[in-house]
Amino acid sequence: MIAGLMKPLDDLFVVDLSRILSGPICTMLMGDMGANVIKVEPPPLGDDSRQWGPPFVGGISTYFHSINRNKKSLGLNLKSDEGRQILWSLIERADVVIENFRPGVLEKLGFGYSAVEKVNPRTVYCSISGFGQTGPYRDRPGYDVIAQGESGVMDLTGFPDRPPVKLGASLADIVTGLYAFQGILLALLARYRTGKGQYVDISLLDSMVSTLTYHALIYLTTGRSPQRMGTRHPSIVPYESFRTKDGFVNVAVTNQKQWVNFCNVLGFPEAATDPRFEKMKDRLNNYDDLKTMIDRVLSKWTREDVMKRMDAVGIPSGPINTVAEIMEDPQMKAREMVYELIHPEYGPLRVLGIPIKLSGTPGALETAPPRFGQHNREILRSLGYDDAGVDALIAKQAVAE
Repeated sequence: MIAGLMKPLDDLFVVDLSRILSGPICTMLMGDMGANVIKVEPPPLGDDSRQWGPPFVGGISTYFHSINRNKKSLGLNLKSDEGRQILWSLIERADVVIENFRPGVLEKLGFGYSAVEKVNPRTVYCSISGFGQTGPYRDRPGYDVIAQGESGVMDLTGFPDRPPVKLGASLADIVTGLYAFQGILLALLARYRTGKGQYVDISLLDSMVSTLTYHALIYLTTGRSPQRMGTRHPSIVPYESFRTKDGFVNVAVTNQKQWVNFCNVLGFPEAATDPRFEKMKDRLNNYDDLKTMIDRVLSKWTREDVMKRMDAVGIPSGPINTVAEIMEDPQMKAREMVYELIHPEYGPLRVLGIPIKLSGTPGALETAPPRFGQHNREILRSLGYDDAGVDALIAKQAVAE
């Protein structure tokens, strides 16, 4: 990741009023691609996630660090007249404003979309909320686990004889942040044609429901609600995880050629033409018998054994890694998915890299997540304040010290 090259969002000015995860991951992606992101945080402590831990590294929240690189922090008290005036000065310049308060909160402060549009009609204004800006659930608070549960995704996750579980990663927040990024880019593209900004309304629940894809269609076409199946797939067998001598692996046999090869590799070639297993529908109908046969073989192999043998005949397979294993994996090094930044207090800080690889205008990781209010003076000077003016704002508690 070479700093200094032209990036896709160079010169884009983003006022980021979001916090926690869904909004910050969206604005981090914009910052990675060159946008100038001003993260507006409330005194006295800033974004709530600065306090979330453990772990803390040198007193700094690793949660906050994970999604706030390539941003500048402005500690701003929006309950003060001076603080609100500073925010308006930023909005007048903004290409994008993003927030993830509950619906109506910013309207009460005077910074809803209708007010912003009058001041800067070119602004793309993105609101992220639990349930969206319309509908009977509009005013309910929403968090990742709530969206995972209400979307139906948790009911599909886990084993049929055990309670539903949430995904280990905060998928609702992350997917919502990605959709917000996409929605903002689409609105900017439209602005290129029309000259006008627009409102982007993204919700955690909508985002998670969209991940149901074929599960939703099972219900919508048959009236039958899919059930939890562990690591199984409702339409493909074998396509799941298996226990080996030293851990678990995933194996995906998705067509007839792979099925024949799979049977040969496991040492029961006759199963390929066994009427119980010959076609995919047969394997689905006789799953328990087939699973027993596969387990009997794979339980005697190591993960490496499975992968080598599957690779040799073109069958996709892979280990179920721990987080530690994948962070140290050579593929992640080759793809620059683990990157080192220098934090002004902590020093060297390893963070995740950029998953979007562009050949001509690549993104870059240039600055570590900021200290709270780290860029107060720099930002305020750009708005015309001198040091005495900034000191006066600090004295009035309009700006964090």
